[in-house]
Amino acid sequence: MSVQRNACRLILIALLFLIAPARAQQLPKSVTIGTNPAGTVFYPVAGGLASVISGGAPFQAGIQPYTGSSTFLPLLDNGELDFGIVNAIEMGLAFQGPARLKIGGKNPLPHVPNTRLIMRGSPLSVSMVVKKDSPIKTVHDVKGKRMTGEYPANVAIWFHLYAGLASAGYTWDDVKVVPVPAVNDGVDAIVQGRADVTNHAIGAAKVREADASTGVRYISLDCSLQGEERVRKAVPGYYLTTVKSGASPGVVADTCVLTYDIYFVGHKALRGEVVQATLKAIWDNIEKLPPLNPQFKEWTRERATSADVTMAYHPAAVQFYKEKGVWSAKMDEAQKKLLTLNP
Repeated sequence: MSVQRNACRLILIALLFLIAPARAQQLPKSVTIGTNPAGTVFYPVAGGLASVISGGAPFQAGIQPYTGSSTFLPLLDNGELDFGIVNAIEMGLAFQGPARLKIGGKNPLPHVPNTRLIMRGSPLSVSMVVKKDSPIKTVHDVKGKRMTGEYPANVAIWFHLYAGLASAGYTWDDVKVVPVPAVNDGVDAIVQGRADVTNHAIGAAKVREADASTGVRYISLDCSLQGEERVRKAVPGYYLTTVKSGASPGVVADTCVLTYDIYFVGHKALRGEVVQATLKAIWDNIEKLPPLNPQFKEWTRERATSADVTMAYHPAAVQFYKEKGVWSAKMDEAQKKLLTLNP
């Protein structure tokens, strides 16, 4: 009997050695988060999430900056990239694709039907930026001025400016377009005197740098009821809010700005264990995010899920949020509707 017991023990030990590597193979050694370049708001957001994930998950997370989200979205769609930081407007356009959705007759984003939402993050505010000594005070003063445009590497900025113009009842035909490739190039254009108006996020490092060297300021959009209605009609997903004077470099007075949500996204075939471990690391350590960057102040558990999103959630994320009790029947309805677009 003792020989049989010893044999059983040896078999069990052998099985454990076989199972352990299999379990370990379920999780990668590292994951990568795609983001916009240094100087943008998304860069430190990706870095902060990577830090918290690395500290709380059984794998490391790193970041990979690209010229703009439109350049890394195809990598997310084919699974070459694990995660990405993208805004809700761009993801709505890319998730539906140019055949289904155009705004202002435009949708140059690649169709990315295989992307899925992992977590809805904090709201992000953007507005038009001018030199501090510019005579331009509000959006109503930009008619006929030189405004940066096109933005092939940062398509979202084109839509920011399109919506900002719409708040005053203007279109691109009412300004002189100065082509730039990406968001930071727009700030360079006004600093160098090649343009009068550009757009950037509130709190962006690039704006802080320009304000310190030359002096820049944000200008107000039209926060009237009519302005709000024009914005929502022009680009679904935006809403108008007011940023208090002194809240950030370049905000020299109470300023009406565009606001929308930041998304933490991934690929639909990303393994459930990776998604759940990633979300657990963020969820359990959410209080560690705000000290890393002001943008995390409103990156909360309560904001993680919403029925008012522009793309479908990853199934493992849905399961995670259901277990946390933050997934509602209304969200099930929204998820079902979004999955009919891209099953």
